[in-house]
Amino acid sequence: MTGTSAVEDAFAAVSKSQLAYRSLRDRIARRELSPGYRLVLQSIADELEMSVVPVREAIRRLEAEGLVTYERNVGARVAMIDEHGYVDAMQALGVVEGAATGLSAPAVSAADLGRAREVNGQLRALLDHFDPHAFTALNQRFHSVLFESCPNGLLLDMVHRGWAQLSGLRDSTFAFVPGRAHASVAEHDHILDLIARGADPLEIEIAARDHRWATMQAFLDARADRAGRPARPTETL
Repeated sequence: MTGTSAVEDAFAAVSKSQLAYRSLRDRIARRELSPGYRLVLQSIADELEMSVVPVREAIRRLEAEGLVTYERNVGARVAMIDEHGYVDAMQALGVVEGAATGLSAPAVSAADLGRAREVNGQLRALLDHFDPHAFTALNQRFHSVLFESCPNGLLLDMVHRGWAQLSGLRDSTFAFVPGRAHASVAEHDHILDLIARGADPLEIEIAARDHRWATMQAFLDARADRAGRPARPTETL
């Protein structure tokens, strides 16, 4: 008779935790689990046919990423979109990603530009039959091509952390203001043209930063319109 070793048991637990994490994260990204949705451990475990232990670990991981919040006597919930937190995160990401893109520009090869243009073509193809989740995934792939060559490791780490922090909200942004996607694709072309012609890195940095902030502004304007209040002016952001 053979039994599983402690190492095998630990590996199985990690694998189940990863499975639960990916399942919950994807459902949050697709908006199947909307902001404020209560995450009941046992119900999720039953759905995934596993114990509550790996589900608990998955929820803790999502909480660390800001996608889930935990309240005493209430439990875990899908994080609400906090307007001020969103603005802070998008402003910060615009600054660090813009700088990383500008610093990366001299190292972006013709092959890199070709890959980025191909991805932007895929983004453009999604516009007629819009899928916020697919658009967001391709959008991250596009920008990664342009900032991953950044020679400043600390700055690049800040960009990665900024994307992780906003991971659940970016789908929400494009779902909330799908019209923003058309302008986003056009702005991608502009950034690529700047890099291709060897523009000053500062000009590229500003274009990448303003691109990120334009998405933020579109979200805020749409929120204001739906709430029946004046939009926050760009200069106050």
